[in-house]
Amino acid sequence: MADPSIKGLRIVIVGAGMGGLASALALAKAGFRKIDVFEYATDLGFVGAGIQLAPNMARILDRLGVWEPIAKEATSIKDTSIRQGSTNQELGHVELGYIEKTYGYPHMVGHRFSLANSMYQGCKKEAAITFHFNTSIKSIESFGPNPVVIADPRDGNGKPYKVEADILLAADGIKSNIRVEMLKLLNIDAQIKDTNQAAYRIMIRRDQIKNDPGLLALLDSDTVVRWIGERRHIIAYPVDNKNIYNISTAQPDSNFAAAPSAMYTTRGSKSAMLGVFEDFCPMIQRMLNHVPEGEVCEWKLRVHAPLPTWVHKTVALVGDACHPTLPHLAQGAAQAIEDAAAIAAALSRLPDTKPETVNRALRVYETIRKDRAYVLMEMAAASGRTLHLGDGAAKEERDKQFAAIKQGNAKVPDKWADADVQKMIYGFDATKETLDRFDEIFNGLAEEQVDTK
Repeated sequence: MADPSIKGLRIVIVGAGMGGLASALALAKAGFRKIDVFEYATDLGFVGAGIQLAPNMARILDRLGVWEPIAKEATSIKDTSIRQGSTNQELGHVELGYIEKTYGYPHMVGHRFSLANSMYQGCKKEAAITFHFNTSIKSIESFGPNPVVIADPRDGNGKPYKVEADILLAADGIKSNIRVEMLKLLNIDAQIKDTNQAAYRIMIRRDQIKNDPGLLALLDSDTVVRWIGERRHIIAYPVDNKNIYNISTAQPDSNFAAAPSAMYTTRGSKSAMLGVFEDFCPMIQRMLNHVPEGEVCEWKLRVHAPLPTWVHKTVALVGDACHPTLPHLAQGAAQAIEDAAAIAAALSRLPDTKPETVNRALRVYETIRKDRAYVLMEMAAASGRTLHLGDGAAKEERDKQFAAIKQGNAKVPDKWADADVQKMIYGFDATKETLDRFDEIFNGLAEEQVDTK
């Protein structure tokens, strides 16, 4: 019989993004009773653009009881069209209706607000979860056996205070303070990498395009469209019950002034954005012209060098803190949610509460997730390189591959739409994989002494 004190372990989560919310909810559903979430923002706010909701994410959220409201507002994608940006000519077309039959859930697209808010509302129903908003975790005093962090209320709302936990999950994003301290302690040199790419994220409302039949047809479709050109592309799809057309771009990072360690986003100029895509077709010009002058935001796209470990003592990194990825596979949030599922499954199998045992269970999570996350990071980067080819033999070969899709079982150069890649991503069940392999991995790991340093 399991030790009843296991579910009383004090779990502290830093960050209430996708990975933090999913971790809190998954742990509460697994029966853990003391979960504290610290978040820098005053409230969650739920800003953001559209997001792709893949079956590997939906499967987890459904088990956590929060998928239904997300799916209700989302669009079930029937197909994807890859087009030449300059001409709007279709290079490749892939039907996606088979995904639901194969993986149990359709490929859907929705709004980040819907995804984050549904998880947050699920968390609020759990008595085990306490949120501490408007509070930063700037430093960590100990990684174990009982991690200690310094919580600092913002805006003069109190003095810094110590928070002690039995388990600490750092879901504090690509600029994670806890990861920085962990790497320093372990003498690991791994840095944020500037990809030299940036993105505009744009949302166009139905009333803005009501007099443009071509754009309305895109909004009313069940299609993800990707327009590609040299070193840049645009991907777009309807969200919010088809009231908003969500547009995300990737382009050379030539307008963004801040260093990668500084700002995440910058206010952009509309004329600069139009200049980036000036050789794209007239329909794209019309689309981008609908963006109000003051609403152009550009995101710097950053990744992080792969880490040799995500776990130190009883502290584990989660989501973008350990595997930030380019958006070209649409798996960023899904991979953070897979982390949450694996952590909850691994900790639910703890045989006792000793710090050495907790450390081994967290390393089971790392074993299940690390290689997969880094393979997908590299695949996303490779897909971006393929999509952004300029004129030449490589582009000609890629376009032949796109054309071959119409004849049958060709590989899709846009990896997101390739059936073999989808099988690898969508067919993975993070919870089941962790539970099925827990004993084998746990018993194969050497016990590490968790000292007090």
